[in-house]
Amino acid sequence: MSKRDDLIAKYADDLKNKCGMTPDMDLLTKVTIGCGPSIYNADAATVSGSDEGELATVKNNFLIKKLGLSDGPQLDSAIASVLETYGKSNRNKYRAVVYYMLTKHFKKESVYN
Repeated sequence: MSKRDDLIAKYADDLKNKCGMTPDMDLLTKVTIGCGPSIYNADAATVSGSDEGELATVKNNFLIKKLGLSDGPQLDSAIASVLETYGKSNRNKYRAVVYYMLTKHFKKESVYN
């Protein structure tokens, strides 16, 4: 297996065991590929739920630019909801998993088709 396949398996495991979701492996793979090389960098591969700058990056670069959503309080509440589902006490919140859950939350799977 390639390094990316190993990471996708790890993300799927997080979705199952930490988030209680059955992952759509095809979508998870596409979201992971969409994250680009950041998944191989330990700092960039995770999302800090307590860092306002990090949350703004998720909102602006992913929700608004990638998924094409318009800015509003619903974006912040969706991010908070996803981080809550992932588990506040869980230190490693993988970017690809957070993006996958946000994609599902807004029913924007079509962006990756």
